[in-house]
Amino acid sequence: MIEFTTVASGLRFPEGPVAMADASVILVEIAAGRIIRVRPNGATETVAEPGSGPNGLAIGPDGKLYCCNNGGFDYLNHPSGLLIPHGQPVDYSGGRIERIDVATGAVETLYGDGDFSCVLRGPNDLVFDGQGGFWFTDHGKTRERERDITGIFYARADGSSLREVIFPSENPNGVGLSPDGRRLYAAETYTCRLMAFDVTAPGEIDRTAGLGGPGIPLYRPGGYKFFDSLGVEECGNICVATIGECGISVVSPEGELVEFVPTDDPFTTNICWGGEDMRDAYITLSGTGRLVKCRWPRPGLRLAHA
Repeated sequence: MIEFTTVASGLRFPEGPVAMADASVILVEIAAGRIIRVRPNGATETVAEPGSGPNGLAIGPDGKLYCCNNGGFDYLNHPSGLLIPHGQPVDYSGGRIERIDVATGAVETLYGDGDFSCVLRGPNDLVFDGQGGFWFTDHGKTRERERDITGIFYARADGSSLREVIFPSENPNGVGLSPDGRRLYAAETYTCRLMAFDVTAPGEIDRTAGLGGPGIPLYRPGGYKFFDSLGVEECGNICVATIGECGISVVSPEGELVEFVPTDDPFTTNICWGGEDMRDAYITLSGTGRLVKCRWPRPGLRLAHA
């Protein structure tokens, strides 16, 4: 059994953890509209306050933070004590990609809705490749009787290019790259599918269409579950945060379930790794507002620019 240690608690729907070289973790509090740094002793400090719904985070080639801002959520305070995102708020501000100076907290909008003729509704998660670009998912927004049809995008870190590469995608959430960068993984929330796309060049995928369009449905569990964000191990396994089942589904590149690592929060949303051996795993337990740490069985993949 994997043992978890609580690093920080009382957080407002934490997500997007990034393990830093100084052993701190930077993450978002989506419900608070802020980005914080959590020190190894649990102390927290505000890095930036972009507002609305900061979601996925990654360090770019310039050392700045890149943030998927989903424009905000409404929330339900469940009788169990869980904080649950729920629909599009009345003050929804639109989807965007933001660039944040970690030292000063300055926030700038790198890409917004309509830039380069792209529709951004609820950017969710992102991953950088080794060529100075990044892939990101748009999870969209859910309203009372409708839900956005969204896609997966590729953008340059210098603000010069934004393209929707994959459309449609069923509310994509987590996104990651294989260790060699030749495969893109995306987790769809409501279909609970892990999709794989062959990368043929920066920002390009093999567009050979199957029955459902480009991409391979790699893995889909049974039962009442939803996929959230993901991380990739050094060996190539894909670790998908699984809502409802409370834990992390570890899936091989061949689409087999390697193991399931249980947690105690039905809104287990993300995982990242740090430490010298990349086996210190940090997991966001968003419903109960915690960041926890454990020793993972295998090293996580060291990300580009991290």
